Amino acid sequence: MRVVVVGASGNVGTALLRRLRADPTVTSLVGLVRRPPHGPVPPPYDTAQWHGVDIGAPGPDDPVVDRLRGLVAGADAVVHLAWAIQPSHDRDLQRRTHVDGTRRVLEAAVRAGVPHLVVASSVGAYAPSYSDQPRDEDWEVGGIRSSWYSNDKVAVERLLDEAEVRHPGLAVARLRPALVFQRGAGSQIKRYFLGPLVPARLLDGHLPTLAWPAGMRLQTVHADDLADAYREAVVRQAQGPFNIAGPGLVRAPDVADVLSAGRWREVPHALVRAALGAAWHARVAPVGPGWFDMGASVPVLGTGRAERELGFRPRYTGVQALRDLLDGLVRGAGTASPPMRPRRERPSR
Repeated sequence: MRVVVVGASGNVGTALLRRLRADPTVTSLVGLVRRPPHGPVPPPYDTAQWHGVDIGAPGPDDPVVDRLRGLVAGADAVVHLAWAIQPSHDRDLQRRTHVDGTRRVLEAAVRAGVPHLVVASSVGAYAPSYSDQPRDEDWEVGGIRSSWYSNDKVAVERLLDEAEVRHPGLAVARLRPALVFQRGAGSQIKRYFLGPLVPARLLDGHLPTLAWPAGMRLQTVHADDLADAYREAVVRQAQGPFNIAGPGLVRAPDVADVLSAGRWREVPHALVRAALGAAWHARVAPVGPGWFDMGASVPVLGTGRAERELGFRPRYTGVQALRDLLDGLVRGAGTASPPMRPRRERPSR
């Protein structure tokens, strides 16, 4: 199979390259990114042919679509992972990358006659659910109004709905994962979500008390388990939506245990949201309160369909994925990819 991965150098893309690197089913692998690597690159990036293309470039669609069309021509499948978390204050840039970029990838795939498209959606595309009851893929795709990320994931889902109707020859699969963690993303996630407000040392057993939003529960999935799901969606030519999450819910006691915090204490959501909003507007926190709103209200994902149709059998529980990420956060772990670069250590005095 010839597989083209749009956004192949990020958190999920890196894990997918690791998964496909020695896969005999995939005989040709192409990576499309905004910042392609130059010169010799280490594994897993050495497995792909790299091309630079900015799917969210301002201006008319035609130049970008024409370039994409040439790059995806002859592919058995295109996997679209490209997304932008930062800069979090630039709404227009995010919308161009997320919504306009996806429309361009879709149009290029259709024009090139690509038979299969696999797209990264998210748990954030779903409407709120405050119950712990797992929700299947038929739960409403309505998003979280205050979250730009969520709104754009809903817009992407609508584009995919339209494409399925207008282009029946294009098989479309969409994966809706929970939070995606791995050790190698530690430095990236620290930059994108925690910033300077949370020193890495604080996460290394130096947090006396964990302040946790009351009742909040999270689901996570390890990037390697998600990569397995993407691989199966590609080789099985799967269609439709698939929820992807690791076993178990992550709650305050689990996070406190992972952080080796002495104790934990629940705090009101309104207090957390107000503090995050103030820090974001002051450009101290790298993400705004919409991210908190989404994390506090997304549904618990039921993964039965992925288990039945993709053979999804995660190797990591949600807590284990969090523990792997924490090790990377503390140590500033990263990879040779520009967006996954490790933390630079200050020279010793």
